[in-house]
Amino acid sequence: MSQEKLSEFVASAAKEFDVPGVAVGVLVDGREIHASAGVTSVDNPLPVDDKTLFHLASVTKTFTATALMRLVSEGRVDLDAPVRRYVPELGLADEDAAARITVLNLLNHTSGLDWNLIDTGEGDGSLAGFVAKMSELQMIAAPGARASYSQAGYNLAGRIVENVTGLSFEKAMTSLVLEPAGLENTFFDLDEVFVRRFAAGHNRDQDGTLRPARPWRAWPAGERGNNPGGGVVSSVGDLLRWARFHLGTGEGVLPAEALRRMKEPTVELRGSTLGDAFGIGWFLREVDGVRTIGHGGSGNGQFAELLIVPERDFAVVSLANAGPEGYPFNQDVVRWALAHYLDVAEEDPEPVPFDEVRAREVAGRYENDAMNLDLATDGTRLTLGVGIKPEIRQASDADMPPDHAPAETGFLPGDGAEYVITEGGLKGQRGFFTRDAGGKVTGVDLAGRLFTRARTAS
Repeated sequence: MSQEKLSEFVASAAKEFDVPGVAVGVLVDGREIHASAGVTSVDNPLPVDDKTLFHLASVTKTFTATALMRLVSEGRVDLDAPVRRYVPELGLADEDAAARITVLNLLNHTSGLDWNLIDTGEGDGSLAGFVAKMSELQMIAAPGARASYSQAGYNLAGRIVENVTGLSFEKAMTSLVLEPAGLENTFFDLDEVFVRRFAAGHNRDQDGTLRPARPWRAWPAGERGNNPGGGVVSSVGDLLRWARFHLGTGEGVLPAEALRRMKEPTVELRGSTLGDAFGIGWFLREVDGVRTIGHGGSGNGQFAELLIVPERDFAVVSLANAGPEGYPFNQDVVRWALAHYLDVAEEDPEPVPFDEVRAREVAGRYENDAMNLDLATDGTRLTLGVGIKPEIRQASDADMPPDHAPAETGFLPGDGAEYVITEGGLKGQRGFFTRDAGGKVTGVDLAGRLFTRARTAS
């Protein structure tokens, strides 16, 4: 497929989803194809190109995991060792969990730690400060019992990097990964970002007007303590170089065996759009019979998606600077690229007809430490809405992303444990319901995260 075809599709999709600026890159047959459209900001517009910097948010986890694997390959870290071997200062509300969590538990999201809500208070928001406050974080499962996506777990992994190397996380990442991998346009330091061309995130007001998101990198990635889980900033060009790194030999950073191990399943995921399993730092997913690895990220009005097909030496990167439309834009780009370059088709599953009994059974509020998820039914359909807890919005000076309005949701064939969202900004997202021994619905998974059923007032 030609540069022209990709550019036409990207421009058309950006217009359809009303995203101010987008950048896309494809690695196919050993060559790179780039396509960009739109502007960096609606207030201060500059053309987006393949060097324009975007906040990658959770795609950062692939970098942090790679740094840990380098330390593992050098014999400085043991994946199966308890985290306290490297972070002896770790304290959690559950002392047994604090002693048992391993390095691998952090990297494959089986630590049992809730998502991330930790306020480090006054100071520089450092990783040391983050870890010092981790006793306030809830445990949602015993270590190793199940997968649940945890930003806090990756931030704790970053503290391992600091303690083992004796460097700040950012300096350690530069020497362990960024420089040896040749990533000259990838940064954690905002002073480096703001002297280059960068995309501003955008959120939509209630009347539909797009406005630049402020602060630029905010909630939860605004503080240094969140850099390991979501702080990196990069461009399409550098992300394709990152894909080449993981498709290749590791370029002297990682031995081939370590690269291979990162792509192997460590824990299965059920009913998740993100993947069928976690590897180490990667979501593993089979699409139309083809194995893929990848990771996405969502920041304050910015969305990123990286998907790699190792057996075909293929990768696609999509970056967008508006929320929530940036997410479906990226998904459309990935699907189009898979179909047009590899003849690989991905289709959303079809829900079964509405079941009122099941809908009333699951209806209610579910929550994690930062967000509420509301399932509701009027007797004719089931809807799912998700948003940041109001008390968190009220207590913060940051301009946070808007909530996702209730969207129609359907049960998937089977026992009614799995579902798919069929409209809105989260269209296509899948998840499942957790039941206790008595069969009562106690939780719901969305985007790899467990939301537990909120207690009702007696």
